[in-house]
Amino acid sequence: MGDKSEDLTWRRQQALAGGGTQRMDALRSAGRGTARERIDGLLDPDSFIEIDALVSHRNREGNMHMHPQFGDGVVAGHGTIDGRRVFCFSQDFTVFGGSMGEMHANKISKVLEMAERARVPVVCIWDGGGQRAHDGVHSLAATGVMLDYFVACSGRVPIISVVLGPVVGVSALAAGLADFVILGEDNGQLFLSSPLETEETLSGDMTTEEVGGAQMHASRSGVCCLTASDEHDAMEIAVEILSFFPDYCGASPPHLDSGDSVTRDCSALASIVPDDSNRPYDMIKVIQEIVDDGHFVELFPIYAENIVVGLARLGGNSVGIIANQPKVLAGCLDIDASVKAARFIRTCDAFNIPLLSLVDVPGFLPGTVQEWGGIIRHGAKLLYAYAEATVPMMTVVTRKAYGGAYLAMACKHLESDYNVAWPTGELAVMGAEGAVNIIHRRELKLAENRQQKHAELVEDYKNKFGDPYVAAKNGWLDDVIEPNETRLRLIRALNSLLTKRVWQPPRKHGNIPL
Repeated sequence: MGDKSEDLTWRRQQALAGGGTQRMDALRSAGRGTARERIDGLLDPDSFIEIDALVSHRNREGNMHMHPQFGDGVVAGHGTIDGRRVFCFSQDFTVFGGSMGEMHANKISKVLEMAERARVPVVCIWDGGGQRAHDGVHSLAATGVMLDYFVACSGRVPIISVVLGPVVGVSALAAGLADFVILGEDNGQLFLSSPLETEETLSGDMTTEEVGGAQMHASRSGVCCLTASDEHDAMEIAVEILSFFPDYCGASPPHLDSGDSVTRDCSALASIVPDDSNRPYDMIKVIQEIVDDGHFVELFPIYAENIVVGLARLGGNSVGIIANQPKVLAGCLDIDASVKAARFIRTCDAFNIPLLSLVDVPGFLPGTVQEWGGIIRHGAKLLYAYAEATVPMMTVVTRKAYGGAYLAMACKHLESDYNVAWPTGELAVMGAEGAVNIIHRRELKLAENRQQKHAELVEDYKNKFGDPYVAAKNGWLDDVIEPNETRLRLIRALNSLLTKRVWQPPRKHGNIPL
């Protein structure tokens, strides 16, 4: 066994060496970790079990047979995070620039297949320059199979992508198929087309960071849910997001009792909403006052800021929160906000995470830009996502809930389970001023003192529709509550709804207006 053991030891050493000491040192000097260092930073100590460490590419063209490279540029396997099983892989930039060859893609496919069978989450660490040109169509074929596995895992097990280097081409599409994408601020970049082929980059008008960097994807494209200050921070974010999710779609999310009292009085809520209904306030303060320990993980914080989405806990139970943000565009729904919220709702619904909606919305954002951009189609996505969801749904109307936006924000008519309003709630077709201008147009035209008449009619309309009691009288609100008891009411409602099950008629799938 001596010679054979030595041969095995040599092969394992070659696999651990990656692209060589010189390339690894160059990577570290640029502030980037190696593939194995990143996995060690993600998983519990000594829990990683590697698979396919001895795999090598099969390409003999262009003298590639002279560079066998055990592992073929990706480290893959499984381990634990806080004792929970996860599968993971990390691309190795020191081997062919992390490019995806045939066997590289096959290794990732194997990890995804194993994760789907074992019903275990997947964390993907990306740092590679797209498909390997040396492998030609063999690389594309294996990549296609890999993409199919990503889609098969979607909605079955949680998938998190952590992008810590330049990721180009189809690899960027694969990273984008994850439930959540985290980008490193310093080195994380995503491009569908190579920046070497982008005219703005070639001409010097824009940098690669401006075309596909973390801030761009976090604020403009909406691909990135959070940016990380460094690689350690990226792993911490991935671990925290995963802590809210179950292992797979058939399990319940983890329960984590923080010790925050269920009966804690939320007296600060009474002073957050201004008396003047046209004045803004910060909805995040409302959320933090309600949830356990004030801990709210906001996702996509600088994309479509007029709506807030994120994860928190109520009485130890994970909840997904969707809330209008009155201090940005008055909380109006627009194209980006609708898509952002709809995607998040469907993610939570796929993994049995209850939904809490905090509503202060004057309507959909008007204008030709929105109409031409397809606000009808995109707004319908939000409504569709809520109506399709089968998880427990709770809604609190803090102030305005007007028109179609009221309907699209988890109203009772879309089978939301528990809907309440604060006394400041206003449920109506539209604001009083706009309604009066339409309803009493002729009367105002004939009035001697038009301004005084308008004010009287507005006051009358507010008295009839400017409070939540008309909706409560018709059963469209379950109750009108004082703000300070919001936390207690929501936790009690959630506890009674955790066993909710919804029968759905058989069909292949609905046709969401994508």
